[in-house]
Amino acid sequence: MPRNKKFFLIFFLVVINASAQSFFFRLEGKVTSIDKGVPDVHVMNTSANRATITNADGLFSISAKLNDTILFSAVQYKRKTMVVSRAMLESSSIIVPLEEFINELDEVVVRPYNLSGDLSRDMNILKTEKVYVASTLGLPNAYVKPISQAERKLNEATTGGGIVPLNPIMNAISGRTKYLKRVLATQEKYARTIRVREYYADSLFVKYLKVPENKIEDFMYFCEVDTTFSTVVDSRDKLKIWEYLKLRSTAYLKEAEEE
Repeated sequence: MPRNKKFFLIFFLVVINASAQSFFFRLEGKVTSIDKGVPDVHVMNTSANRATITNADGLFSISAKLNDTILFSAVQYKRKTMVVSRAMLESSSIIVPLEEFINELDEVVVRPYNLSGDLSRDMNILKTEKVYVASTLGLPNAYVKPISQAERKLNEATTGGGIVPLNPIMNAISGRTKYLKRVLATQEKYARTIRVREYYADSLFVKYLKVPENKIEDFMYFCEVDTTFSTVVDSRDKLKIWEYLKLRSTAYLKEAEEE
């Protein structure tokens, strides 16, 4: 091969490689767990400071370039980090499996403290000191509930000073306000689910609602997407919530039979 043609070929390959590393592509894929799509997963390109959320089927699309770092984060799942490879960019769609996060507590030893494990008995022999908190000391704002990080970010995105506050306008145009509202709504719904799970033992779901133990999480998500879920749970009426769960379990089991 003539020297000038060889030089041109090497130069062309170098330019192509540099372009692949500097230009953004649309990276599309699906986040899954136990062979089903996971909705509301935060997909963040930490290298380019870009983010999105998976839809109801676990699908996502985000801008990325070669060697960017993508972080997948969701409640109840372990975080996962991936470095964008050339194969990922060339693929029409990628699959991202997530592992469920299980919070295991260490075994509690009570014998060295002469405890039996029976709270009704142990409370009578324990020597406790008075606990001082903001409410017992009568401090101002003792009962004010601290806002969450998502609430604080949304407040920052929708407020601003000056004659014409630019912060809310810019965040509305860029879609950041809408994104933060979705994050806050997701966290609030999950907090309600946690509250319901604390009210009733898993055995009650299995025995009276006929929901298999390995399907309780799926059933709770089925309840979350219902428009009346938030109102019922916010009532904090355990009898009302239980009646709601009974109705939803009937619909859930009927759908499961039809699939």
